[in-house]
Amino acid sequence: MLRTPLYENHKRAGAKLIDFGGWEMPVMYRGINEEHLHTRAASSVFDVSHMGRLYFSGPDAESLLQLVCTRNVSKLKVGRSGYSHVCNESGGILDDVIVSRYEDKWLMVCNAGNREKIVAHLNKHAAGKNVKLDDTTTQSVMLAIQGPATMELFKKHLPIKIEDMGRYGFANGSYMGQKYSVFRSGYTGEDGLEVVVGAGVGVLLWDFLTKEGGEDRVTVRPAGLGARDTLRLEAGMPLYGHELNEQTDPLSAGCGWCVDLTKDFIGAAALRKIEAEGPRRKVAGLVLEGKRIARQGATVMAGGREVGVVTSGTLSPTLEKSIAQAFIDSSVLAANESLSVDLRGTAIGATVVPLPFYKRPS
Repeated sequence: MLRTPLYENHKRAGAKLIDFGGWEMPVMYRGINEEHLHTRAASSVFDVSHMGRLYFSGPDAESLLQLVCTRNVSKLKVGRSGYSHVCNESGGILDDVIVSRYEDKWLMVCNAGNREKIVAHLNKHAAGKNVKLDDTTTQSVMLAIQGPATMELFKKHLPIKIEDMGRYGFANGSYMGQKYSVFRSGYTGEDGLEVVVGAGVGVLLWDFLTKEGGEDRVTVRPAGLGARDTLRLEAGMPLYGHELNEQTDPLSAGCGWCVDLTKDFIGAAALRKIEAEGPRRKVAGLVLEGKRIARQGATVMAGGREVGVVTSGTLSPTLEKSIAQAFIDSSVLAANESLSVDLRGTAIGATVVPLPFYKRPS
């Protein structure tokens, strides 16, 4: 398995390590619920260095990204990022990515388990184009610092006005001779930052953030992939391998907002047909009766028949309710039929609710 430059830091912090997309990553340190609630209340730091960081340069970089991305990336201004899907010809999702526009290059952040697949897909469609692709994933550190106390902390320590960036804005530069990029984005439903720096600087930054805070600063605690998953589920965000896969299209997955069908891209023709006919199934939020958790693959029932399948489920630490995302037949959702989820032979009542389950206080 691959390891991030922060592997020894995780071991010293007592992390439980697991195989995640071919990387040995921390699933938790103190406990998923504790890490989840600390993120909602204060600030947590996540090592997300396993995620692919692919840079594009050259005259044809923009045209390549326009071809492979569902979003119209040409509309992104310098210093802005945008969420997008990368699809196959049938409209199935190869990955969900964040694309960022620099003055002289582009960055695509992809999922760890899909990196090799996406790099091969990009290289295939870059053939004959004047574009250079640099995969810097193993050469840098990417940290996600999330939670309501995050911005005040970084205002004191960054040489940029991060409060002026806005959601999905980013800035890059050098500080004491070290290059950095700081993105105002995240995957938790909270405000926060994602920082990309060199490997050595990343180790120092992790140690600085996680040292006990004094009167002048909040204590940022490490959090693992377990809390990252429960946080994103409360925020109604999809996860590749659960809500997203090559057999699922962006429109059915509730991500039509990141698809521009007025431009041509790989999969556009198939998605135009799906839009015209209407998706046969759609992703929906469910709140279950009681505290039992609906795991991925659990059957959704209506009137004694199977009408859907659970893609993600947990007992929400914030809401203290059993929540799930599921793909459900569009006709059933339109008819507002009563639903239940089959949990090992027991039918548990479930109510369809709007996503996200949780919104941070304004």
